[in-house]
Amino acid sequence: MPKTLRIATCLLAAAFAVGLVALHSGHERADAAAAAPVAAAPEPELKPAPSTPIAEQKAALGDDESWQPEWDSTIEKALPDDLLAPKMASEVKQFCPRFSSINVVDRRQFWAYFFQALSAAEAGLEATSNVQHTDPQVAVVDGVSHRMVRSEGLLQLTYEDAKRYGCGFDWSVDKHLPEHDPDKTILQPENNLLCGVNILENQLVIQKRPLLTKSSYWSTLRPGWPGNRVFLKQMANVPSACGRGPSQRLQSRVSDPQLRR
Repeated sequence: MPKTLRIATCLLAAAFAVGLVALHSGHERADAAAAAPVAAAPEPELKPAPSTPIAEQKAALGDDESWQPEWDSTIEKALPDDLLAPKMASEVKQFCPRFSSINVVDRRQFWAYFFQALSAAEAGLEATSNVQHTDPQVAVVDGVSHRMVRSEGLLQLTYEDAKRYGCGFDWSVDKHLPEHDPDKTILQPENNLLCGVNILENQLVIQKRPLLTKSSYWSTLRPGWPGNRVFLKQMANVPSACGRGPSQRLQSRVSDPQLRR
């Protein structure tokens, strides 16, 4: 074999070997990158909400069936960005005048308090509350359970909400359990509260309706309805960051025409 040909062959073999090493190294780096764990999104900073008047009364009486601190965390972690945006200030200015200027942590705290007040008005903060209403407007057949509608849990929800709002209620499991069994999926606080966040987002963001409106899912948020008076009273202890001092809270409770009836 001519000398020049032997040199060319050696060079080609060396280049091929280098290429194989580089290719192998590239595969190793790719495999390592694929195996590396994906960094989890950081947990949002959370702040416990104050107690509503009903929660304060229950604490004074030694009643343990009341709002639990971990429920604040459940709500605050689940809040979508739209409910935390400064533009939401126009919807909550009656209760949180500084909403647009306070930080996101305080906005989360406000919404946690809001749901506590809503639960106080709807269910007296009782996670296993289960009510069958006789009012003709709500005394209808539930499309999922195929029985007369019952309002259940902290936010008084129904099995139909699982279909409407993507909530984690499972009638096929719950129908075998007693009405007030805490193991029922609709009565589990996390399921009930997460469903409530979905419903509120639907009202304020998707339907673009006010917080207090006669078309709200919850009758306690409908101006003029008896339950609305209870809700307004429960909003007396909103977080201090909202900018409503004790005197302002008292004045709002006295001056609100619905509370004078």
